[in-house]
Amino acid sequence: MPTKQAAADIIGLGLHEAVRSLFPRLDAVNIERFARQYSVNFRAHDKVPSKLFPYVGETLVSLKESGYLIAVATGKSRAGLDRVLGTMGMLDLFHGSRCSDESLSKPDPLMLYELLDEFDLSAGEAMMIGDTEFDLEMASRAGIRSIGVSYGAHSRDRLMQHKPVAIIDNIMHINNYIKQ
Repeated sequence: MPTKQAAADIIGLGLHEAVRSLFPRLDAVNIERFARQYSVNFRAHDKVPSKLFPYVGETLVSLKESGYLIAVATGKSRAGLDRVLGTMGMLDLFHGSRCSDESLSKPDPLMLYELLDEFDLSAGEAMMIGDTEFDLEMASRAGIRSIGVSYGAHSRDRLMQHKPVAIIDNIMHINNYIKQ
């Protein structure tokens, strides 16, 4: 049985990568079986809607209204992301998204490359905001500047290893860094 810390350490990875990390002795067939059953169990028990961290909703709306393109690169599946965004009434907030079942999982940069291509942007025109080392490593590998948030899954020390522009304690402080 994985420890609570081991479970926290894989937050941000795609499901198959998380299972592989937590249960390294499983072969590919059993990883697939485990992931499929986990998904069934998760959906059956996930009855409480997700909550945003303070000020995230307002900040995202403000950024969109200011003309920024907003996209999501997530370890969630497409069905999981759509369910969460739909429950929160946020489906129309994002211009684009990539999920781990459509691309390669973090920290591989493919999701970011695909989003850059979709919007015809260079890496220098983008910024990744993340709460895991996988987010910031993905950004670094894609040549994209990043900002870490201190209140998420991974510690400030783990985030700092990937040389973000900043680590912020409140998402509203993002404005101090995105126009640089």
